[in-house]
Amino acid sequence: MTSFDLVVRGAFVLIGDNWRAAEIGVTDGVIAAVSATPLEGAHVITLADDEVLVPGIVDTHVHVNEPGRTEWEGFSSATRAAAAGGVTTVIDMPLNSIPATTTVAALATKREVAAEKAMVNVGFWGGAVPQNLGTLRELHDAGVYGFKAFLAPSGVDEFDHLDAEQLESALEEIAGFDGLLIVHAEDPGVLDAHANEGGVDYHRFVESRPDAAETTAIERVIAGVRRTGARAHILHLSSAAALPALRAARAEGLRITVETCPHYLTMSEEQIADGATQFKCCPPIRDEANRDALWQALLDGDIDIVVTDHSPSTPELKFAHGGDFGLAWGGIAGLQLGLAAVWTEAARRDIPLERVLGWMSNATARFAGLESKGRIAVGADADLVVFAPDATFTVHADQLLHKNPVSAFDGRELRGVVRQTLLAGRPVDVADDAEPHGVLLSR
Repeated sequence: MTSFDLVVRGAFVLIGDNWRAAEIGVTDGVIAAVSATPLEGAHVITLADDEVLVPGIVDTHVHVNEPGRTEWEGFSSATRAAAAGGVTTVIDMPLNSIPATTTVAALATKREVAAEKAMVNVGFWGGAVPQNLGTLRELHDAGVYGFKAFLAPSGVDEFDHLDAEQLESALEEIAGFDGLLIVHAEDPGVLDAHANEGGVDYHRFVESRPDAAETTAIERVIAGVRRTGARAHILHLSSAAALPALRAARAEGLRITVETCPHYLTMSEEQIADGATQFKCCPPIRDEANRDALWQALLDGDIDIVVTDHSPSTPELKFAHGGDFGLAWGGIAGLQLGLAAVWTEAARRDIPLERVLGWMSNATARFAGLESKGRIAVGADADLVVFAPDATFTVHADQLLHKNPVSAFDGRELRGVVRQTLLAGRPVDVADDAEPHGVLLSR
């Protein structure tokens, strides 16, 4: 009988969309066998009765912030937190690092830093800003997975947003080499028209970033895709009001994909207290009816993937202004908690775990073109998670592996515990002094 480097045995293994009793044989980091009969291995993991085996989460929207803002996060802390939460692959956003990933040289700098610290697999997005239009092909050829653009101010000076003419230019350029533009879609004119004095009132913050900011910007992206034939992706959709336009565009055959995030699926405006700036993000968390509509859009296929938009900062940036939503940094740090948070709410809605994993693992891997990720099958990478779906835990922000003890999930009881994360068939040790063995990925 063939002996494998590792055999994982379990009564519930997610293969495709179905749960099966199976033995998974791993050789050289790749799944070499999926068997209903016993396999032999140099190492064997036998799942407990309350555990299931699932493919690792692929999170395509993560702000690691290194180099340049490592007091906010960094590759060591971010990828350790990722592994603790069942995430085996992250794709890092081009901001809020300094330099931003808008040149080949900046990408090389980021790769050099990440290579020594990555506990999980890491890929990189490039940025599309006014200053690098006309040179995007160079970044594409250097291996970025696509190009992020803001249509309104990004919040950091080194990453400028695109105006309407520049958006058109970026789409035309990217269409020329069949790349991908991923868009933070809020309209600056709508935001300016609804700007207010800020303060501790969360509803006033939501009023300052209304649904129309998203719908107007998304309609501009749709029109640009229609004219240029480019591929585009709408980041962190918070407003269900944009869904009819997106649904129509996709029915028309336009190549537009859509994501949403755990905080939009698990939180609502009604639950957020005045001054609770740990919940501030842009676009904002909206009301309960909107949340229900986002879930329905996922079930209907109108939203493709769920990713964390992990956007951490220091406690000072989040809390130093006395709960003023106008002054606090906007971003939710959720990399370690995304799977458990979404599964908790999905279970409450009687949505099965395999659907959640479809949105957070298989579909995200396909979206990024990572054909060997996000599935348990012969030939796929052995990036696997031993998960206890019915176990529960209470979130304590100061116990998370994110660099800063700031979490909108603090105090919540969540369902689903990651018992072990395997990267290429090797258990990931998340201790501070553990040796990193993540792989840097290129498109």
